[in-house]
Amino acid sequence: MSLTRLNINSFRNILSAQMQLADGLNLIYGENGSGKTSVLEAIFFLGMGRSFRSHLSQRVINNEQDNLTLFAMLERGTRQTKLGLRRSRSGDIDVKINGENIKRLSTLAEALPIQVITPESFSLLFEGPKSRRQFIDWGAFHCDPNFHLAWANTRRILKQRNQLLKSETPYANIQFWDTELVRYAEVVTEIRNRYVDSLNALLKGIIEEFLPQVDLKVSFTRGWDSKTEYLQHLENQYPRDLASGFTGSGPHKADLRLRVGSLPAQDALSRGQLKLLVCALRIAQGKLLKQQLNKNSIYLVDDLPSELDAKHRQLLLKQLTETGAQIFVTAIDPAAIVDSLSSPPDRMFHVEHGKIAVIE
Repeated sequence: MSLTRLNINSFRNILSAQMQLADGLNLIYGENGSGKTSVLEAIFFLGMGRSFRSHLSQRVINNEQDNLTLFAMLERGTRQTKLGLRRSRSGDIDVKINGENIKRLSTLAEALPIQVITPESFSLLFEGPKSRRQFIDWGAFHCDPNFHLAWANTRRILKQRNQLLKSETPYANIQFWDTELVRYAEVVTEIRNRYVDSLNALLKGIIEEFLPQVDLKVSFTRGWDSKTEYLQHLENQYPRDLASGFTGSGPHKADLRLRVGSLPAQDALSRGQLKLLVCALRIAQGKLLKQQLNKNSIYLVDDLPSELDAKHRQLLLKQLTETGAQIFVTAIDPAAIVDSLSSPPDRMFHVEHGKIAVIE
């Protein structure tokens, strides 16, 4: 699966660009601020309906325009899919697949599975459980069709329960919601746990190549006491939840723990090692999707040379290319990438002041 064509209009400093893409490694280079990262961001926006650089989607629209437009051709085997997205400054968003309007952005995400490796990817390790839950849930969403609805229902019921807690509702009137919450929470937790187990099997081999001296242990924690049934736990914790006005335990508190010996990985590894660990996690996730659904991810790798020496750049690019997936890599100096490859990039683009030119 790969993007064969990408049109970008009024996205950050890119007023208009049409790119014919290779299904292998696409190298995009240019000075800082030229717009090379915006190309990756546009692909991500097309697949997710949001940016990986800003929570405010209006900021990605060119300052002189009222809306942005993205279009791509996606090819999987002999099948071609047209993807289109239009986002206005007012917040309206229109999405089409093969000319038909779609209402759920999850339909886009399902069609275009994207893995992002950026200098900000360290958030997976440093910014608390939320980023790690999102990492697990990306895989759970793509690999199990029951996950999306179960997790949506879990969040809906949690929201209702929290409103009742804030209203100081007696527990007898919350029990019904707890029974419903447990029903969906158990589905979510089982899918997450099964996914992490599958991921671990693939991750081990990649870690041995990236960090051969590191004894890394990855485990899933479900978000409440492992020795207590969730329904009983909710009842036991009701006084504390009532005092805080918030459900303090549950699948919304699940986490992925990464430890080296007795220490959290972020305390035991150097910054360069942590970057390799994040890359290993993303590669393993993409490989698992391929293994389970015969579907490749699309890898967006921003500023790959940053904080990696030549040896590890070469190792990372080797692992990425061996996935058989389409890859987009940005760099200031193209030589930093070209010199780390066993063969030239499949296509090269130079970006300058928002203008994109293919390099033959």
